[in-house]
Amino acid sequence: MITLALSKGRIFEETLPLLRAAGIEVLEDPDKSRKLILATNLDDVRVLVVRATDVPTYVQYGGADLGITGKDTLLEHGSEGLYQPLDLQIAKCRISVAVRADFDYASAVKQGSRLKVATKYVAIAREFFAAKGVHVDLIKLYGSMELAPLVGLSDAIVDLVSTGNTLKANQLVEVEHIMDISSRLIVNQAALKLKQARIRKIIDAFAAATSAASSANSVLALSSRT
Repeated sequence: MITLALSKGRIFEETLPLLRAAGIEVLEDPDKSRKLILATNLDDVRVLVVRATDVPTYVQYGGADLGITGKDTLLEHGSEGLYQPLDLQIAKCRISVAVRADFDYASAVKQGSRLKVATKYVAIAREFFAAKGVHVDLIKLYGSMELAPLVGLSDAIVDLVSTGNTLKANQLVEVEHIMDISSRLIVNQAALKLKQARIRKIIDAFAAATSAASSANSVLALSSRT
């Protein structure tokens, strides 16, 4: 049995074409089912539906053979003992610093002010500001990050940004880009040894599909410029 750990939402949806490329069809929609273990068209492949932050844990400790999770999750929660064969180039976004539109972030940083920063990405934020020599007090939040500067809880936030529409709706602006994020395929190293042929087949199918998608996007980008 091959077990793949996925989280609901964008990663799940954008993984489906990769699974199809590997000949795998998930038989139920996780948004319409209460099941946490989903069958596929293959008797020896199943999908676990878990929280995004738990995907590396399930794979690391053998609850799943493979998983797909964002680079942000791996950086924040660690990737020790995990084989990362592919950047799948899906669920793309970025981690940025954002502040209220009326907050002079550049001056605050230049003057050496101690900033209050709200984020769920404490490790990433700490490393980023330390590298800049900026003193910060980090406030750990798990959701509604945009609210923190609006009520005076923080001066800034560090969070994932996709379109930027949520920031704009809450009168926040991006002031620094920390890193680009996409999702990675991760593999349990013991499973790779014990189930090498089956797992390698999935990895190769994902790699081919990712390469094809990248080539198609490059052609589209080129044609849009001409």
